Amino acid sequence: MQNKKSKEKSLSSKFTQGAVTFAGLSIVWLAIIFLLSIFELIYNGVVHQFPPSFGAVLCWSFLNDLLFWSKCLIYLFVIYVVLNFFSRKFARIVYTVFIVLLAVIQLSLTSYFTTSLVPLGADLYGYSIKDIKQTIGASGGIGIVDIIAFILIIAATVAALWFLAPRIKLRKYAAFALPVVSFLIVIIGLQSLIGQASFKSDFANNLIINKSDHFWTTSYKHFFPGPDDVDIYADSYISDYGDAGKNKGVGFKYTDPQHYPFLHSDSVADVLSPFFKSNPTPPNIVIILVEGLGRAFTNEGGYLGNFTPFVDSLSGKSLYWKNFLSEGGRTFAVLPSILGSLPFAKNGFLGLGDQMPTHLSLLSLLKYNGYHTSFYYGGDSKFDNMQSFLQKNATDEINDEKSFPAGYVRLPAPNGFSWGYNDKELFRHYLLTRDEKATIPQLSVVLTVSTHNPFAINEEDKYLAQFEQRMTQLGFNDAQKAEHRNYKLQYASIMYLDDALRGFFKAYSKRADYNNTIFLITGDHRMPEIPMSDKIDRYHVPLIVFSPMLKRTSQIASVSTHFDISPSLLAYLHHNYKTKGPTLVSWIGQGLDTNRNFENLHNYPLMQTKTDIIDFISGEYHLNGDNLFKLNAELGEDPIHDDDKTNQLKNAFDQFKKRNEMISTGNWIIPDTIHQHYNPVKGK
Repeated sequence: MQNKKSKEKSLSSKFTQGAVTFAGLSIVWLAIIFLLSIFELIYNGVVHQFPPSFGAVLCWSFLNDLLFWSKCLIYLFVIYVVLNFFSRKFARIVYTVFIVLLAVIQLSLTSYFTTSLVPLGADLYGYSIKDIKQTIGASGGIGIVDIIAFILIIAATVAALWFLAPRIKLRKYAAFALPVVSFLIVIIGLQSLIGQASFKSDFANNLIINKSDHFWTTSYKHFFPGPDDVDIYADSYISDYGDAGKNKGVGFKYTDPQHYPFLHSDSVADVLSPFFKSNPTPPNIVIILVEGLGRAFTNEGGYLGNFTPFVDSLSGKSLYWKNFLSEGGRTFAVLPSILGSLPFAKNGFLGLGDQMPTHLSLLSLLKYNGYHTSFYYGGDSKFDNMQSFLQKNATDEINDEKSFPAGYVRLPAPNGFSWGYNDKELFRHYLLTRDEKATIPQLSVVLTVSTHNPFAINEEDKYLAQFEQRMTQLGFNDAQKAEHRNYKLQYASIMYLDDALRGFFKAYSKRADYNNTIFLITGDHRMPEIPMSDKIDRYHVPLIVFSPMLKRTSQIASVSTHFDISPSLLAYLHHNYKTKGPTLVSWIGQGLDTNRNFENLHNYPLMQTKTDIIDFISGEYHLNGDNLFKLNAELGEDPIHDDDKTNQLKNAFDQFKKRNEMISTGNWIIPDTIHQHYNPVKGK
């Protein structure tokens, strides 16, 4: 009996001692988290800008840190006390190593955010190892300064945990209170109840996020998605998600939603013919996809200023959609959205790789109708599986960095890495390899790369000087100039791109095929490395349709997206040049809206990263996660609270996501009979 009591007392003492030691280490860990957040705010303030209401931003940052720390404690406590029963020293070493590792990860995530201004989440898992290496190389990799910073962080963290933690003397009741409070916070879901701050600047809203919490939470959801509580195959459930938003836009009549979730009758109207004169032969089409071209700094009315004077002048001679949206927050979405009006699947349609279901696109349908198709890119077309997509659509020519002959100039490689050939050389390569006297019509897609991180351009001094001159022309005061100079490399690359486009159109105007060519210019997404004003800003890009065939121009304020481009082009070509296509199609887009006044007839999802389908627009509303915003005539937005409207958009969004999930799990885009009939290369 005596031994039993002695043993129980020993176990109780060990448990208490373990709880007290754990509490001391945990409090030091919390202090480290707070210090890293202070570093993050100051670091981003110096590199970018200090957000207004800095005190409020700091308080929200600390609150999110505290919630992250609190959520972790109950799980870590259980592991710690178990290890402590075996070895007090071993438990302490394991917890110390764990905290040091988390500090290093937090610093790495801070570095990523400072570079990209987007918190890293589960989108990391949507890229191949090769793509990740290429992206890290482009951003500079890990330099000596980074290594020194990591060593200092590790040393300071170890020293604080080993020497400071033992000096923190807590009573056992206070020590036991920590895991109990942590357990209660997890059980009641305190973090979701508190919600998030809603600062006017999206930069500030992202800055206050605990980057480790965001990364681990999204990673968990990626690998362990919650169970679906709706039967995606129920007849009562499958309906037109477009109707759920109750817009005045036309919804689709799906023909066989159980097997082909997006298949419907082609009902897209030809809205482009009233703007064009008709030529005897089908026109050439050149689609220029500009890396990072956002409306924030493009054309008149850009809230950051107009840093594309040539594009602005071209817009005045064109059909110009000023409130246009990309379908993705990164380049991975642009080819499937614009050329195929295709769903996202799990990690973007391109993420399916060789498993992409058979489909039709602008590329394959125009090739079927006698067009020659080509793709031009200054980098590696294998990035993001672009090459696979192009090959599946029987593209005649895929020109990337491997196709450039000697004598062409690559982008600088300040970090030992270059994305490929600069935009001026890309356009020169295009002009020299496309036959201006070709007897068959041409469809060409050109994807630029110079306006990509790290924004290292040729003739950098020239365009930095032009950037300074442009700020003076725009009438910036000293404060505005100072703020813009934080992003001088980004703005210089934009002005370089604008100049490259000027040279391209000047050279093209001298070609024999110029008068029978339609040009489309849009951004693949808005450049995220310049802070964004709100959530929709990430997708806000211009669309410019220019051609000598235009008989009138128009500035259009209605909202359309990348999904709408191919359906409208095909409707125009069918109406004027009798091109052929199937009566059953899988376009998500309903076609371009040409109303000069602000409106949105569409109900569309937007995919922020390869793992985040969290945005949905319907009418004048934008749903971002659980947050609802109302769009204005300049495509800015303000947060609103309307539970009925929020639930309405969520229901519509959920219906799209269920259809989209069916593509990820093996359903078809179109029947094989349609694909085989219109496939320009039989057997592919």
